[in-house]
Amino acid sequence: MFKFFALVPLCACLAIGFALFLAFRILRHDEGTEKMKEIAAAVREGANAYLHRQYNVSGLFFGLVFFLLLFLALRRDMEIFVPFAFLTGGFFSAFAGFCGMKMATFSGARTAHACRSSLNAGLRLAFSAGSVMGFVVVGLGLLDLSLWYYSLDWYYLRHPLSAGMDKITTITSTMLTFGMGASFQALFARVGGGIFTKAADVGADLVGKVEIGIPEDDPRNPAVIADNVGDNVGDVAGMGADLYESYVGSIVAAGALGVAAGLGVKGVLVPMVIAAVGILASMVGMFFVRTGEEAGQKDLLTALRRGIFVAAGLIIVLAYVLIRLILGVEYVGITWSIIAGLLAGILIGLVTEFFTSSHYGPTKRIAQAATTGPATLIIEGMSVGMLSTTFPIIIIGITILASFGFSGGFQNFNSGLYGIGIAAVGMLSTLGITLATDAYGPVADNAGGSAQMAGLEPKVRERTDALDSLGNTTAATGKGFAIGSAALTALALIAAYKEKIILEGGSIVLDLMNPLVLTGLFIGVMMPYLFSSLAMSAVGRAGSKIVMEVRRQFQEIKGLMEGNARPDYARCVDIVTTAALKEMRLPAVLAVTAPVVVGLLLGVSGVGGFLLGATTSGFVLAVMMANAGGAWDNAKKYIEEGNLGGKGSPAHKAGVVGDTVGDPFKDTAGPSINILIKLMSMVSIVFAAFVLQNTLFH
Repeated sequence: MFKFFALVPLCACLAIGFALFLAFRILRHDEGTEKMKEIAAAVREGANAYLHRQYNVSGLFFGLVFFLLLFLALRRDMEIFVPFAFLTGGFFSAFAGFCGMKMATFSGARTAHACRSSLNAGLRLAFSAGSVMGFVVVGLGLLDLSLWYYSLDWYYLRHPLSAGMDKITTITSTMLTFGMGASFQALFARVGGGIFTKAADVGADLVGKVEIGIPEDDPRNPAVIADNVGDNVGDVAGMGADLYESYVGSIVAAGALGVAAGLGVKGVLVPMVIAAVGILASMVGMFFVRTGEEAGQKDLLTALRRGIFVAAGLIIVLAYVLIRLILGVEYVGITWSIIAGLLAGILIGLVTEFFTSSHYGPTKRIAQAATTGPATLIIEGMSVGMLSTTFPIIIIGITILASFGFSGGFQNFNSGLYGIGIAAVGMLSTLGITLATDAYGPVADNAGGSAQMAGLEPKVRERTDALDSLGNTTAATGKGFAIGSAALTALALIAAYKEKIILEGGSIVLDLMNPLVLTGLFIGVMMPYLFSSLAMSAVGRAGSKIVMEVRRQFQEIKGLMEGNARPDYARCVDIVTTAALKEMRLPAVLAVTAPVVVGLLLGVSGVGGFLLGATTSGFVLAVMMANAGGAWDNAKKYIEEGNLGGKGSPAHKAGVVGDTVGDPFKDTAGPSINILIKLMSMVSIVFAAFVLQNTLFH
């Protein structure tokens, strides 16, 4: 058994080493002209300043929650290690996002310079930068999980637990708190970074492209540096923290369900080992992402898909072998649960691509609607977003039934729940490469900004736009992976919550005719909408401030429009930084306190209904927002390619308005929802004993 456990930290260190190798290789590339270096330095400075201030704010909240958990631990409502697991989860989540952001800020100008030679050179460099993020996330996640497991196992061998307490159950309960810390930090990163990036983007586009008619990323636009900084703090650092918590959350949830299914240590080992071999498979898949020197956009997408499919195929083979060796031949059905998760992720990605790529009908219909104005374009985009939820829901439903049945759930209910948890691990097992295809998009976007502001030859901007357009599709696909895995993981966490209540001596019955459950269900259904409202209105308020500031500078700075004066970039960066840090607090507090308040008022059964409602409505809303936003963005780019009048046409201005509406959909509210539903489940588990002792309804 030890040799399999040793594979986990070994593969984690291998992933971190591989990320370092890629990072040093990227840094050897030329950053381009002096102007490009100057722009890159300004973006790095703004991103570093924002994250420094964000971590100060989130650190304050972490300190408050840490002392609350410590107080409850000293009262013996939870194990003493729980507060410290919470801290390390948050730290590693933040560190993963920070590493990805640093690499992205060093890669934007280098990608633009590489595109001066060929499209393929730009793709390889941007994809390598995204891969650094992917392998840092999986490496740090597995390393911290394995260190916690080894440390707790060693401690409880030497300090036996009280009678009636099981060692492996106690270990998995503590590790769930690690996931709670990661989710808490991810929520700050996603919401704060999303508000920053989209407020800057909205302000830059509405004044620059719609009102004044200057190109995107024009150096005369005062918000252009803030927009480029936002790509890094929101779409890279925020996304890295987000998928870090998805990754570790799925592993710890599956491990907890493995214990509940009676598999003991082996049940915890399997998801960790599957994740470990997923690192190896992702590395192999990386070498299949290559194209010809002047490949088209379809060739780029084919190259990215080829790498993901190769990694998925390797996982299937390795998972079958490992499950036979660890659990025995009678459990090989769990392999099919892993396959179900992998296929679900791939299918959701393909559906997302269909609804968001400009190569297909839905996005072309949105672009066509732009010819009659912004109103019809927004109506069509909302329609496409709503329609796009149909197939992911069906796919997830089939995956739940299949993974439950394949793992023997119809004979042993707990085994079936374990299969659902393993399906989520399977979906995220190739995160090293799937996150790379997502994270490379913001790098390509920054490369386009660098090319425009530095005045590089037009063919460079054409190549970076091709990479950026593909990045919108792969980013939407990555969001589909994150949202799909969130639904499966949240369901597994709800099952783990039920087991935790039973372990604490309570009882829970999720009967829909129970008024407590039904009330909790309605409150849970409402939560993603309330949360999204807070995030969207925050972007609107901050974006309005940027619009006013950009207008002011064009009116007051003489020679700015003619290019004879330098705009005050720092002022726009400061506005969105202040707004993001202020606005991200309420959603984070709401996510942590709501499950506890519902538990105190409605009891543990009410919390069960609350979590089920939030998971189901949150999944549908997140898919709708991500796909509608992605489709609006690519409809605008489809027009910019010369269709329906091209840049500067009435259709293009309508497309910019649609993209502006879609930005907070796809990059602020939508991706934050999958963190919300998992964080609330983890908070419910951690505070289960406290709620049982203090609720109004027992």
